[in-house]
Amino acid sequence: MRTPLPKHYLLVSDFDQTLSFNDSGHVLSELLGVTDFERKVAGLGRSNLVQQGGELAYLIRHDPDFRGVWREHLVETGRRLRIKAALPELVRFLEKGLDGYRFSFYVVSAAPREVVVSALSGVVPPEHIYGTEFDHDPESGEVRAITRVPAGYGKVAVLEELEQRLGVVSDRVIYVGDGSSDVHVMLHVNHGDGFTIAVSENKQLARIAKSTVLSDNACSVLIPVLNQVLGMRTPEIRSLFESHGLMLHDWERARTDRVRILEAPAMPVAAMA
Repeated sequence: MRTPLPKHYLLVSDFDQTLSFNDSGHVLSELLGVTDFERKVAGLGRSNLVQQGGELAYLIRHDPDFRGVWREHLVETGRRLRIKAALPELVRFLEKGLDGYRFSFYVVSAAPREVVVSALSGVVPPEHIYGTEFDHDPESGEVRAITRVPAGYGKVAVLEELEQRLGVVSDRVIYVGDGSSDVHVMLHVNHGDGFTIAVSENKQLARIAKSTVLSDNACSVLIPVLNQVLGMRTPEIRSLFESHGLMLHDWERARTDRVRILEAPAMPVAAMA
């Protein structure tokens, strides 16, 4: 009898505030001395001019305060971003896989690709990173056009491309995200019976994601994968973490119902009669 092939899972993660603590737009704004980044993003949101997540790309190309952005600015922004703890351990764990299971790990973000590649240098191979791509002036390095923005449905397109290229079936796709820009791709993954993980308390995602994990450690996303996808029990997960030099110091499993109840106004006496 031939040994069965390991089950192949595709794990795709957002970047800003999913693998990092900072937002690329805020860090780039500080680098450029732009003080009203939030106001600009809010204005784009109200106008519905760009998809959620693609605001920074639009500002870099069209806003006067960002028009002087060069490739070097994006690389330096990546260097200044603070990455979540144990991200290298997460990547190594996924590369090694488990008995009967193997994983392909990719990062898909609306942040500029140069930023993400710089921030994850030496941790995630550049060919496993998808981000907003610009056409730079060959002489000055200044951004002169946008060629691709993986935001909103753009992330769905990248995910479908990866599924097809890697030969991964839709019910073995895992997506990790933190914000409203991940809604479309999470709905897509859920529709294919894949697994979705939220790493923030964003109310939109809470209604969509199949699991929510709040932690400063990047390896925390493995817990719902091992528990809910692979069916491992708590002692097994704890033992597996310890074999990789990690300890589950505090794992609180809870479901929280957020309810607001208002007292109904008293009915008029005439209506009660």
